[in-house]
Amino acid sequence: MIGREEKSHAGEVSKTDFEELFEAEIKELQEGDIIKGRVVQLTQDAVMVDIGYKSEGQVPLKEFLDKDGNPTVKVGDEIKVLLERREDDKGYIVLSKAKADQLRVWDDIEESYATGKPVDGKITERIKGGFYVDVKGVISFLPGSQVDLKPVRNPDKLVGQTFQFRVLKFNRRKNNVIVSRRSLLEVEREALKKTTLETIHEGALVEGLVKNITDYGAFIDLGGIDGLVHLTDLSWGKVAHPSQVLKIGDTVTVKILKYNKEDGKISLGIKQTREDPWVTVAGKYPVGAKVTGTVVNITDYGAFVEIEQGLEGLVHISEMSWTKLKHPSQKLKVGDKVDVMVLDIDAASKRISLGMKQVEPNPWVDVEQRYPKGTRIKGVVKNITDFGVFIGIEEGIDGLVHVSDLSWKKVKHPSELFKKGQEVEAVVLNIDSANKRFSLSTRALEKNPWEGVEKRYKPGMIVDGKVTSVADFGAFVELEEGLEGLVHVSELSRGKKKGADIQPGDIVEVEVLNVDSDDNKIGLSIRTVKSQEAEEASS
Repeated sequence: MIGREEKSHAGEVSKTDFEELFEAEIKELQEGDIIKGRVVQLTQDAVMVDIGYKSEGQVPLKEFLDKDGNPTVKVGDEIKVLLERREDDKGYIVLSKAKADQLRVWDDIEESYATGKPVDGKITERIKGGFYVDVKGVISFLPGSQVDLKPVRNPDKLVGQTFQFRVLKFNRRKNNVIVSRRSLLEVEREALKKTTLETIHEGALVEGLVKNITDYGAFIDLGGIDGLVHLTDLSWGKVAHPSQVLKIGDTVTVKILKYNKEDGKISLGIKQTREDPWVTVAGKYPVGAKVTGTVVNITDYGAFVEIEQGLEGLVHISEMSWTKLKHPSQKLKVGDKVDVMVLDIDAASKRISLGMKQVEPNPWVDVEQRYPKGTRIKGVVKNITDFGVFIGIEEGIDGLVHVSDLSWKKVKHPSELFKKGQEVEAVVLNIDSANKRFSLSTRALEKNPWEGVEKRYKPGMIVDGKVTSVADFGAFVELEEGLEGLVHVSELSRGKKKGADIQPGDIVEVEVLNVDSDDNKIGLSIRTVKSQEAEEASS
């Protein structure tokens, strides 16, 4: 049985041994070492850490605060810290998490430089010649030439993004680091290229990414190696430019058409991944079939409509509408969905003729019954020409008012009376449905000034009139609205063969020489009136 003194002595020895053990442990640690510890307390300005020594270590609380000022650790968390000093004036071991992190980052940087192992970094700022990259607190320089395998189109978009980088150069003392993303991408690309070259062969179907588009085709990244799809191999249909079919970044399935191992050139095809639609077109789209398509191109003579991928047909301008069109753009625009009828197929020449008006009711059927001669109609002026005015009667039917049927008044140009978009009333004169001609008259709605003209104007009458125009052969004088007579040059005045003494707009006194109601003609004379005035003056 052990006595009290012995027990006490045994306890003292045990305690002394315990302290010596810990002192020996702490002596093994050197200032600048990184050690593990456990958070035991958070005070107002420090984080207390147990590193297994008789006294605890402390780390400034500010090293654990996030951007909002909140601690990022809690009691019980295990952390790595740097031993700065064994004891401060209060007996605490001075520790630093920030310096430990910094040392570990530099170790990672050195390892990346030596082995090529990538480090994570965030691009923080674009500067002249490149970018700043934050590698776990160490601001590094990324040259513009080391960003990607190809020039970056929008460098500002990279700011804020995180990538992996390889350290090209570093100087810990000067705190300088140069990194590269391109070197990692090159290694990755070479590995992809090796794998791709081992698997591809002529005739194989592979997936690729559209990398670049030119006037003559598109370059596809197959995985470390590029292939070209020529313009003619993009589609079974007509393609003016590759951008009509593809855009950069598209994922596409292509067929290996040719692979030259010596120069590494690969020819690709997209249309070859699908059956040629022209092989089965006749059976799939018989003449008379109605289909829906998309307008893909517009020309002066018509519009090309795609009825399925790679299969386009032409709607000639004459087959677009039952009314005449000056240009297809009056009816269609690229991207429109339209219903068409197959009119003709020439599979050998890869041509399809389509019609749009054929899927609509023909407005010229029974038009004579709907609009008998003499019918009064209302419509809108759709077009004005030198020879007359076109009036929209109903969808697909325009009627022409010839210049001679516009008015009883003398008209130099139809625009004197009408303007585009104006609503007018007219009378049906004649319909030729076979030739799609519809003749109208607006003059027929006016009172005919020539009716009863022989009763109102007799030879020998002296009346006032307004000169409307002067020509080499005489002058036209308006006696009343829509009623004009001709003063022949020989009847203008003595010695004035061309009527140079009168001008349009003049009010003149004329004598009626003759009236022809059948041909709507009245002969007038100014000379006779002037002669009579001269005789009266001499008497």
